[in-house]
Amino acid sequence: MTQRASLDLPAYGLGAAGLGNLYTAISDEEAQATLEAAIVAQLNLFDTAPYYGHGLSEQRIGAYLASSEFQPVISTKVGRMLEPAGSKDIPDNGFESPAPFIPKFDYSAKGIREAFAGSQQRLGVEAVDILLLHDIGEMVHGPAHGAMLALALEEALPEMAAMKAEAKTKWIGLGVNEIDVCRQVLEHVDLDVLLIAGRYTLLEHADSLSFLDECHRNGVKVIIGGAFNSGLLASTGEEPLHYDYVQAPQWAVERTGQLRAVCETFNTPLPAVALQFCGSHPAVACVIPGAKSAAQVRQIADWTQMEIDPGLWDALKDRDLISRDSPVC
Repeated sequence: MTQRASLDLPAYGLGAAGLGNLYTAISDEEAQATLEAAIVAQLNLFDTAPYYGHGLSEQRIGAYLASSEFQPVISTKVGRMLEPAGSKDIPDNGFESPAPFIPKFDYSAKGIREAFAGSQQRLGVEAVDILLLHDIGEMVHGPAHGAMLALALEEALPEMAAMKAEAKTKWIGLGVNEIDVCRQVLEHVDLDVLLIAGRYTLLEHADSLSFLDECHRNGVKVIIGGAFNSGLLASTGEEPLHYDYVQAPQWAVERTGQLRAVCETFNTPLPAVALQFCGSHPAVACVIPGAKSAAQVRQIADWTQMEIDPGLWDALKDRDLISRDSPVC
C-alpha cells in the first residue's frame, strides 16, 4: 500500500446527489440550507460528482464554499465529461431539471484532466480531498466493461495518481455500485479509498462482507453510500419506492417490511438501524446518506445518535435478516 495522506473523515457525511435534483427538484436556497444544516450536524464530508444534476450538485456546493468560513471534506469524481446540450435533448438520468449538459463517459487521461478542470470551476477550488473514478464496472458498461476497465487501468487511474502527486487531491479511489470491479482494480492498483453505494447495507450485505473484511486487513478505507438503498430503507410509504435508483423489486420491499417489523418491536426507527449498521464495520471510515433539505439532515443526525438495544441486532440475526458475522455497534 502506498503512503496515504492524513485526512480526518467524519463518521457520517452528506451524499449530494439530491442537490443535483435527484428524483425531484429543489431550489438553490433549499440546497444552501441543506449544506448549512449538514455542517451544523457535523456531517462535514460532501460527496458530489459532475453526473449529479449534470454539474448542478457541484455548482451548489461551490456556491456554499464561496460563502462559508468552514471548509468541509470534499469528494468528487471523474470519468464523465459534461458536453453542452445546445439544441440536443438533455437525457433523463433521474435528475429533475438538471443543468443543460450531456454526460459522456471518458476514462482517457485527457478526459480525466478535463473532467477535473470542470469540477474545479464549478466547486471553485484548486484541489479536493478525495477524487474517485466514477461508475466503472459490468453493471454499468455491460459488454464494454473489459475495454473500459483496461482504459481505466492504463490511463485514468495513473492520471489520478499523478494528480495526487501534484496535490490536486489527497486520496484517490473508486466510486461504484458493485464489488467485483473493486476486486479487479485492487489486483493492479493501490487505492486509498473505495466509495461503495448500495452493496453494504442492512438490506443486502452478505456478498460484500468478506470484501470489506479484506479492505480492513489491507488498510483500504471504505465510504458507504446508498445506506438506505436509494431511499427504500428510509421510506414512509407515501413516496415511490426506489432501489438502485429504479422502482424497488418485490423482494426488496418485502425484506424491508420484515426489517421494519423487528425494529418496531424495539421502538427503534429502521433508518437509524440502517445507518448505524453500515458504520459498524471497521473498514468503514464514513457513511454518506443523501439529503435534500435541512429537515432531512437534522433527522439523519438524530438517527446517527440513537441508542440501539443490542437485543435488536440479536433479533435480526436470529431471523436471518442480517448475517451472523456482521459487525454491529
